[in-house]
Amino acid sequence: MPPVTEQDASSAAAPAHPPRTDRRGALGGVLLLIGVALAAANMRPAVTSLASVLGEVRDSLGASTTWASAVTSVPTLCFGVAGIAAPLLARRLGSGRVIAVSLAVLTAAMALRVLNGPWTVLGGTVLVCAAIAMCNVLVPVVVKESFPNRVGMATSLYTTAMAAGGALGSTLTPMLNSATGSWRLSLGTWLVLALAALVVWVPATARSGRTAAPAAPAEPGRSMLRSPLAWVITGYFAMQSLVAYVVMGWLPEVFKGAGIDAGTAGALLGFLLLVGVPINMVLPSLVTRSRSQSGWAAGLAVLTITGMLGLLLVPTTAPWLWALIIGVGMSAFPLALVLLSLRTASAADTARLSAMAQSVGYLIASVGPFLFGVLHDLTGAWSSSLLVVVAVVVVQGIIGTVAGRPRTV
Repeated sequence: MPPVTEQDASSAAAPAHPPRTDRRGALGGVLLLIGVALAAANMRPAVTSLASVLGEVRDSLGASTTWASAVTSVPTLCFGVAGIAAPLLARRLGSGRVIAVSLAVLTAAMALRVLNGPWTVLGGTVLVCAAIAMCNVLVPVVVKESFPNRVGMATSLYTTAMAAGGALGSTLTPMLNSATGSWRLSLGTWLVLALAALVVWVPATARSGRTAAPAAPAEPGRSMLRSPLAWVITGYFAMQSLVAYVVMGWLPEVFKGAGIDAGTAGALLGFLLLVGVPINMVLPSLVTRSRSQSGWAAGLAVLTITGMLGLLLVPTTAPWLWALIIGVGMSAFPLALVLLSLRTASAADTARLSAMAQSVGYLIASVGPFLFGVLHDLTGAWSSSLLVVVAVVVVQGIIGTVAGRPRTV
């Protein structure tokens, strides 16, 4: 038998000891997933926490209902405007760095907006939502680039964390308000979550090395504005966003108007958002396995319409049931996120479509929360506002069936 050489021995032993770089890459991937989840968990509490105590904030500051309508429309408006800048900054600095800066701005703005009067609250909310907008556009790009073979799993994690964060913001803020006697402390508490996301995100992107570098220049002549399918997906994103931010901004006030106490009204919104947690865990994976997503879009629209009609006709008969049905229907959001990946063939196209759908879509959606409040002021009731939302969901369902057909931009 020939003697075993040093080289042969080391080769035989190699499989038992995976390269250190592979282990580092695996750890970096896990840490990045945690960072994605924490970043996503910050996408809604800033909105739902304020909505749950909006009446108290308005009365405490001596602000008008028009001011309250403006505050509820700020998230979608900022998402649209700031979303335009996100891909430009990402090409210069890299998605990871832009998200890190956004989380830092979010942390500071959450503290700023509770320090003074109505204009400080409004200005701080603008900064908060601008920071969230950057993450909204770029986190799906990070998912596509870093986990190309696990888009469904990573999207499930992202949307589940987002739903959980929104539910906690709505449910816990009224409790914190009652315990501390201060809406400022109860809203300011949520900066801790933003700080936690920042603390994890920075080392996660540095360790993984996947999202820290600037993105490659865009391919010339590749404009999503010329794609009919891109406009269809943008329309779907706009309609579901309009409905979602009307619900998150005004639902507690609608329930209060029906005679339900403030604590229960906030809990109902929290329950509605909590319903989305288990659905968001499984829906993206199920949707990606379907050849067409049209049936999903139509079914979710039917559920939302059913819940809205129940809220309109018999709000106090079964409020928890209406919250449950609307919560399931609002899973149109993870469906919209999945469509951004399924309808594109590359990460670059995903970035372009995400930027278009979220910037244009959120600008359109920003009209919804403002008009919802204005219609209530004009009519003295929520009926007209809810009927308009039902009409929007009908359009959402029709557009969704078209967007769900299997093809790419």
